[in-house]
Amino acid sequence: SGRAIVVHEAVRFGGLGAEIAAQIQEEAFDHLDGPVARVGAPFSPVPFSPALEQHYVPDAASIAAGIRQVMARPLVGS
Repeated sequence: SGRAIVVHEAVRFGGLGAEIAAQIQEEAFDHLDGPVARVGAPFSPVPFSPALEQHYVPDAASIAAGIRQVMARPLVGS
């Protein structure tokens, strides 16, 4: 598809996933049809309750939503 998405459990800002996305963007920019997208935890304190943790960590639904958003973007240059 010429697109990339990075999924990780940390927050999107300043985490390992952000670094991986930056490296993909730097090394594969000419091969991508759009910016690298990221799906991560919300920017909030990490919960210790198992019930709250289920809402904090990205799940299949949030990953699928991120993929749909990336695929819905028009291709670069079109």
